[in-house]
Amino acid sequence: MCELLGFDPLYIANEGKVLIVANPDEGNHILEIMKKNSLGRQSAIIGRVSGENPGKVILKTETGGRRIIDSLTGDPLPRIC
Repeated sequence: MCELLGFDPLYIANEGKVLIVANPDEGNHILEIMKKNSLGRQSAIIGRVSGENPGKVILKTETGGRRIIDSLTGDPLPRIC
């Protein structure tokens, strides 16, 4: 739907989600605990912190490319709740 409307899903409000940044040694343990809860069944490790690109967030796209995730500029989309 975002593609059809020209929105970037990374900049749209998405309630009910959590992003946890943790020590890599603890990631699998945290994931295991989250998956025990019915609301955490689809939990996943989606990234890692590295020193390759200091101060930048790099997204690997579905097509195999890479994209820098910039800070949101301008007004965010209004929330519909």
